[in-house]
Amino acid sequence: MQRKIKFIWDFRGPAAHKTAEHHEKHLKEYIAIEKTALTITGVDHINDMFSLAYMVVEENEMIKHRDALKPHRGEVFAE
Repeated sequence: MQRKIKFIWDFRGPAAHKTAEHHEKHLKEYIAIEKTALTITGVDHINDMFSLAYMVVEENEMIKHRDALKPHRGEVFAE
């Protein structure tokens, strides 16, 4: 079974939540264009000044997508 990697982009400030939602739209566009194996994306609203957007990829695709998208950080995705 292939491990899944969660790419994370952090957004801070009063517009963080809207910025994260907008970034997720671009991630979905990227998924459609690149036809990635997984289509998992999302936004987590942590507080009024911090939100994040994320995208999950299979480990064997990680380097290709990491280099193209330049996430702020990543972690192993646990469903």
